Amino acid sequence: VYLGEVLGPRGERWELQLKGAGITPFSRQADGRKVLRSSIREFLCSEAMFHLGIPTTRAGTCVTSDSKVVRDIFYDGNPKNERCTVVLRIASTFLRFGSFEIFKPPDEYTGRKGPSVNRNDIRIQMLDYVISTFYPEIQEAYSDNTVQRNAAFFKEITKRTARLVAEWQCVGFCHGVLNTDNMSIVGLTIDYGPFGFMDRYDPEHVCNGSDNTGRYAYNKQPEICKWNLGKLAEALVPELPLEISELILEEEYDAEFEKHYLQKMRKKLGLIQLELEEDSKLVSELLETMHLTGGDFTNIFYLLSSFSVDPDSSKFDDFLEELTSQCASVEELKVAFKPQMDPRQLSMMLMLAQSNPQLFALIGTKANINKELERIEQFSKLQQLTAADLLSRNKKHWKEWLEKYRIRLQKEIESVGDADAWNTDRVKVMNSNNPKYILRNYIAQNAIEAAENGDFSEVRNVLKLLEHPFQDAKGFREVKEDAEEEGATAAAAACAEETRSRLPHCSKPPLWASELCVT
Repeated sequence: VYLGEVLGPRGERWELQLKGAGITPFSRQADGRKVLRSSIREFLCSEAMFHLGIPTTRAGTCVTSDSKVVRDIFYDGNPKNERCTVVLRIASTFLRFGSFEIFKPPDEYTGRKGPSVNRNDIRIQMLDYVISTFYPEIQEAYSDNTVQRNAAFFKEITKRTARLVAEWQCVGFCHGVLNTDNMSIVGLTIDYGPFGFMDRYDPEHVCNGSDNTGRYAYNKQPEICKWNLGKLAEALVPELPLEISELILEEEYDAEFEKHYLQKMRKKLGLIQLELEEDSKLVSELLETMHLTGGDFTNIFYLLSSFSVDPDSSKFDDFLEELTSQCASVEELKVAFKPQMDPRQLSMMLMLAQSNPQLFALIGTKANINKELERIEQFSKLQQLTAADLLSRNKKHWKEWLEKYRIRLQKEIESVGDADAWNTDRVKVMNSNNPKYILRNYIAQNAIEAAENGDFSEVRNVLKLLEHPFQDAKGFREVKEDAEEEGATAAAAACAEETRSRLPHCSKPPLWASELCVT
């Protein structure tokens, strides 16, 4: 439900909408309601992203009620009553790539078409509105040439999108549902659904439990965002000929993504003096080491600012001990690599792949089968692995990478006059680019469970930390409040007590968090 538009004192424009306020003419077959669980996640994550410096829609308020709706959370036939909740969302605009696809002509294979097909008058009006309102400098520069204006707009949204997804990759953020309707026309993170911040580094991490093919996996986000830009390009024809937009996409997107990603990664590693060609390889080898050791993406980066270039062996050993404590344990790895298919089902699928490839292609994918076989192999190896063996192996991997990192930092020192001043600057840059606090799924879940029992103090505590993601929580005072419903007092008190005894908010996830599934 649209509340309208607010113009700020400096000319900034904000649109306000209520998400989950009930049925509208566009609710399709659903009830138009949002529940407390998903509302808290959206509210906290949009604010977390803003304070991380990543372009995003904002959340103004999150209001819940006693009204209930039935939701089957995991689509497994176990529905439950959940409290209706409304989020006030704020952004300069909520127009998306998909907004331009409502004019789509009939598909040659399916016959499906956009609801406003042949209404080029509306499409031109919408494109004019977007460019004149949100890209005024482009409108001014190309006021006498519409095609050049549209090309400049497409180039700018291409570069904004590339930079946005580079920012996501650098904090381990997975969106979960990157279709064209979830891509902002001004380059914001929009529509927080089954998102997730990656804990243990896995390039193929899938945060959305219902994304069975891994279409929106962490390592596929840059590629899928580029694909979505291609769909926007198709939707802008004939106002922008495809041969122009396709050339822009090929020339600009990958280059802008790689440039911004490497710039950000240099800051995360404290490489503040020199830009060397070898830096890209150093980053790749760091991520490979994280992958091999099951390193926690956020905490490993955060720890690196305390790495000393001084080759003092006792300091190095202490640092190595701390670093490897952020790697996955044998138990965690066993959970991560636990086979997911029934052995008989896997056997049947393998036979089907051989005997009837066409049928196999309809019900399964080769990638999924290969991944399952890899899981089985890894799980089998883990049965013989001891904690001591794992620690020894992890230390070996990290020693190798840290030596390369030390050599690279040494080159930084050689290029400056004052090594102490350089180190102070390095730590400062790293600590403003490597967050200590992110919205991990288990942290959100703890807050949700307390809120569902009437205690919203944990939601407020988490919000306060996420508003200062790069700072230590010294002096942080927890919010405590009474339960909001009399009948919920005991449950809320128990919930609050449990929250107090939990891990610090910067800890890698406890083992139970691996069971969390967001769809």
